[in-house]
Amino acid sequence: MADSAGDGPDIPVGRQLEAKILELLASRAATSTICPSDAARAVGGDDWRHLMEPAREAARRLVDAGQVHITQGGSVVDPATVKGPIRIRKAP
Repeated sequence: MADSAGDGPDIPVGRQLEAKILELLASRAATSTICPSDAARAVGGDDWRHLMEPAREAARRLVDAGQVHITQGGSVVDPATVKGPIRIRKAP
């Protein structure tokens, strides 16, 4: 069965988003951030908007795994309580 992003028939979209977040961050400077929409666009192509919340969820899982931080206004925030636009950066 294909996932909702249309890539990798056996890889759930959440795992694809996690991998894409890490890949995008690996290609940038250590202090750089990405938007969840960057991962959603990379996985979903032209039909990416429905992947925004799954991308945020993927980022939260990566926070729990100690791999990334979620920031807002340049400061690390609690992913469980943050509202509004966020950025994702590599954990040191």
